[in-house]
Amino acid sequence: MSKNLDAVRGSYEASAAGDVGGLLRLLAPDARWTEMAGSPYSGTYVGPGGVLDGVFQRLGTEWDDYRAVPEEYVDGGDTVVVIGNYSGMCLATGKHMVIRFVHVWKCEDGVATRFEQFTDTALLQETVRP
Repeated sequence: MSKNLDAVRGSYEASAAGDVGGLLRLLAPDARWTEMAGSPYSGTYVGPGGVLDGVFQRLGTEWDDYRAVPEEYVDGGDTVVVIGNYSGMCLATGKHMVIRFVHVWKCEDGVATRFEQFTDTALLQETVRP
């Protein structure tokens, strides 16, 4: 296993344990985190603080039992691809979801410089709309 794969895997393990700080430690100070267009969180956030404010604080207040559970990791050296499922209940609507995702991480020496999310944003919008 590569240092990059170990670091990415560790970020999902931290997230599963409720340690958002552990996930954010993977990110370079100027890392670019892109949530897919069409998502309620769409946009590109820069650095750990931008990702915390734009994504994780919102997920923590808008969802119950929100999870991103990886099923498969593909180690491409500087590129690590993760395939898995999001799940949770939207607090505003009471609707539950299970939605597939693909995450593409660009890393240098165990530090993420870029993250890009691919998911079915129509299903996500269906969950958050009353």
